[in-house]
Amino acid sequence: MKSGARVLHVLAPTTEGGLERVVSMLAAGQRARAHVAAVVQPRRAGTHPFVAKLEKFGVPVTPIVIGTRSYLQEYHAIARLIRRLRPDVVHTHGYRPDVVAAAAARHHNTPTVSTVHGFTGGGVRNWVYERVQLQALRKVNAVVAVSEPLARRLVAAGIHRERVHCIRNGFAQSGQLDRLVARRQLGISRDALVVGWVGRLSREKGADVMLESLRQSEEPWQLSVIGDGPEKEALQRQAEAAGTARRVTWHGAVEDAAALFAAFDAFVLSSRTEGTPITLFEAMSSRVPIVATSVGGVPDVVSRADAILIPSENPEAIARALKEIADDPSAANRRAVSARQRLVTSFSYAGWLEAVENVYTAASIPLRFRTD
Repeated sequence: MKSGARVLHVLAPTTEGGLERVVSMLAAGQRARAHVAAVVQPRRAGTHPFVAKLEKFGVPVTPIVIGTRSYLQEYHAIARLIRRLRPDVVHTHGYRPDVVAAAAARHHNTPTVSTVHGFTGGGVRNWVYERVQLQALRKVNAVVAVSEPLARRLVAAGIHRERVHCIRNGFAQSGQLDRLVARRQLGISRDALVVGWVGRLSREKGADVMLESLRQSEEPWQLSVIGDGPEKEALQRQAEAAGTARRVTWHGAVEDAAALFAAFDAFVLSSRTEGTPITLFEAMSSRVPIVATSVGGVPDVVSRADAILIPSENPEAIARALKEIADDPSAANRRAVSARQRLVTSFSYAGWLEAVENVYTAASIPLRFRTD
């Protein structure tokens, strides 16, 4: 690691999703000074795609391999890493790091910044986790919220307004495959009418709503699902029961899925809750027509000039939107072009890195990051 101020990012990566993509882009932009601690479960040690991707970027990574509930072991492992690296700031991402890593940093008088990427909602267990996380966030030096609604929620939860900074995620442009090449890679025929759905297969992402809209669709849409998660088997049973299983392809987790969006005739974000979704940026970058639920930070990212915005929990609205795209591809393409331009002008990578740097500065941590 080169001389100068050092940043230690800490997260507990799952199957690579939006949070992991954000940390990858942030650490890559800061790679002259960043180090990442990835808290992983034993079954994933040494093989986690997130770790491999960061190492490819040239970002040093320390995997911390622990059991599911080994919080004390995690605390001591991160404390040892802090003593070894002596970072100028510990930047946490997600529930476990916000609670455990931030506590270890405070014990070593190291300033802490947390990025809150969103809350999943759901049952009592998630509600308890959220309460514990919010309590921990009251103790960090600065909190980054990825959307205005999320920032307001954090302030309402008792986090001091001056320590909450709303910074929408930026996006680093990546390579795109040609449409036919992307289709061959996904096993999609040349002439199929295909809608793409990309994300973690968990309740807050609303894949079940997408499946129901497919059942209601009048057009011969096929559905490509990229991603994995705890609801996969239940969703497959739902498709079987609805009689749409033959129209759905389950690709699982796919490395560099962002390069494959050109394979789709439409992209649907059917989430029940969101922060600032990276998959939306990926769709915008690919100029694929977008249908998105108007939740969380989504309306901050795209307007009705860029996408078809719909309420959550509304499969009928998704089916109508897909019909509109199929019936009027010219209008759909105009929205897609507008979305791409909005991405370029409003969500620059360099501007995002600078905004995060300003948060570090607000926590008395002067840094200068490379963006090349």
